[in-house]
Amino acid sequence: MDYVKPNKVVSSVAAAGAYKAKLSIGHILIKGALSGAFLGYSTTLAFTASTQTGLDIIGAAIFPVGFVLILLLNLELVTGSFAMLPLARLRQQTTIPLIARSFFWAFIGNLLGSLFYAALYAIYITKFGHVDDSVMIQKIIAVAESKTLDYQAYGSDGMIILFVKALLCNWMVTMGAVMAFTSQATIGKIVAMWLPVFIFFAQGFEHAVVNMFVIPAAMMIGADISFGDWWLWNQIPVTIGNFISGFLFTGLALHIVTKDKKPVGMNRIKRSAS
Repeated sequence: MDYVKPNKVVSSVAAAGAYKAKLSIGHILIKGALSGAFLGYSTTLAFTASTQTGLDIIGAAIFPVGFVLILLLNLELVTGSFAMLPLARLRQQTTIPLIARSFFWAFIGNLLGSLFYAALYAIYITKFGHVDDSVMIQKIIAVAESKTLDYQAYGSDGMIILFVKALLCNWMVTMGAVMAFTSQATIGKIVAMWLPVFIFFAQGFEHAVVNMFVIPAAMMIGADISFGDWWLWNQIPVTIGNFISGFLFTGLALHIVTKDKKPVGMNRIKRSAS
């Protein structure tokens, strides 16, 4: 059968995390940049579908294509690593310094790739500065402002909302990364990883790497968002929230429930048999 059982899935995820932690900085940067660009592609594709159909749910259904590219090519997405690498550490397969190094360079790579795609897309969508208003421009600006200025308007309550949405987001994103290991067939991997990613995007949760594209792209095409608005009211708290949920809700939780243990009552059965 193609289905891979949970214990083996988690073992495979831990092994993949250990492998990622050992990659060279150059490879992490290149793989991270590709991931950032691919998520930018899937985000603009989702926005295009939403504006053309008037249904955001259609865009959400299409969005996971970027994650499929990233996971099938084994690229570096820092938010997915937030579960995979700590899981490898919990299984004694890597070290904290290697994890910190991978997180840092994957984050930088994701950011560079996202900014690169944002710059190219801004040239395209504005016709190299000749157009300052279109449906897509309005969409990107509206989404970016909702991810920064709207939270800021609520003050400390807005920060709590932002943080909670970051927790909810990466719980599903990291589950998508794990679900890719539940099948050995390409189509099985695609379907399995598609479901959790669709869940997070359809509900408008906060993903650090998606936001590395959306917010700066909006700034490039005219959004009234400052650098401080971007980092203080989104990027930093979202990254922290994404890490906490990826580590606790996926990495640690799956480690605990799949550790090798004797079933309850096994010792009693053995004693009675003897």
